[in-house]
Formats: sequence, C-alpha cells, structure tokens
Amino acid sequence: MDFLSGELAARFLGVLMIDLILSGDNAVVIALAVRQLHGKTRKRAIFWGAFGAVALRLIFAAVITYLLRIPLLQAIGAVLLVWIAWKLLFQDHEESEEDVEAAGNIWEAIRIIIAADAIMSLDNVVALVGVSGGNLWLLVFGLALTIPLIVWGSTILSALMDRLPWLVYVGSGVLIYVAVEMFFKDRVIHDWLGGSLEGIEWMIGVAAAIVFMLFGWWYARRVRRRETAPRVR
Repeated sequence: MDFLSGELAARFLGVLMIDLILSGDNAVVIALAVRQLHGKTRKRAIFWGAFGAVALRLIFAAVITYLLRIPLLQAIGAVLLVWIAWKLLFQDHEESEEDVEAAGNIWEAIRIIIAADAIMSLDNVVALVGVSGGNLWLLVFGLALTIPLIVWGSTILSALMDRLPWLVYVGSGVLIYVAVEMFFKDRVIHDWLGGSLEGIEWMIGVAAAIVFMLFGWWYARRVRRRETAPRVR
C-alpha cells in the first residue's frame, strides 16, 4: 500500500477516530478507580492503568482470531463489566473503614483497572484491526496513541469527579452501556436473537444505563441514611 494513497489516509483517520472514541471507555474506568487516590499516587495509578490497557490490546491483537471463536466470551465479559461498574460505584459504601483504606491504594486501583480493561480491550482491538485493514504499522500506531489519550482523559475525568461527585454515576452508566453493547455484539447472542433487536440495541443500552444510575443514586441515599441514623441501644 502506497504511503500517500487515499486508502491509507482514510484508514489513518479511521484509526484516530476509533482511538478517540474507544479510549474514552478506558479513561472512565481509570477515573472511577483512582478517585480515592491523590497526588503522585493517583498519577502513577493512571499511568500504569493506561500501560496495562495497551499491553492487553497488544496481546489480544496477536490472538484476536482465536479469541473471537470462543462462544459467549463477549457476553460473559459484559456481565463481568456490570459487576465492575457496581464495585466502582459502591466501593465507598459496601466496605468497612479498613476495607476502604485498603481499596484506596495504588495496587487495588490498578487491579480493578486491568480487570475492566481485559474485558473491554477485546472489543477495542476488534475495531482497530478492522479499521487498520491488517496494516501492522497502523495498528501499532493506534495502540501507541492510546496511552496519551487514556492518561489525558482519565486525569481530567478524575479531577472533575473530585469536584462533581455526580459524574461518578454518569461514569458507571457509561460502563453499563458498553456492557449492553458488548452483550449484543456477541456472536452467539446475535445469532440467537436473529436480528430481532436490530437498530434498538442502543436504546436498550441507554435505558439500562439510566436505570443503573437511578438505582445507584437511590442505593447511595439509602446507605447514607442508614449510616447517619442514630443507633438505638
């Protein structure tokens, strides 16, 4: 393929667009995971989280054909992503003070980030491989570009979440939408549904995200009331 060909230029722009869109998911996960950290510890967690995301994409890119043959892999990943969204949203309320302190260290944050990235990276790599058209250099460029995009995006998001706590609910809603999207993209689920939900999957994803955010808001209020209620001896 000629370096200055129109096809290569189009694929290059496609890789840029895919990176900008898909890196947002990873940035949301990292921002949610590091929101209890501060200063240099937060910066280190963001860097290693972004590094882990790219490393996973490199591994998945090497074995993508094999992974896509595993039945229900994306559907199972979608369910796990819902669990991670729950954990990230309610980790402040579901644990004791000692557990919260432990969950607020860099290694716990990185572990959560890597777990979520391992689920979402498969979808991201499939998109990058498709857009790059099998061009190795474009694929490597797209994966390398992911690091600064994720670091920059998660740094800004985590800072915003410090000032605007309600963004935590929005971030968890984004993860639920991604989970629903992954679920319907699974080859087994898609074949089973037979295209009956074609064109409305996104509406189901939006509805699921809204329901999850509202439930999260209600649950958080319920827990706060229980914690602040006077104890009867």
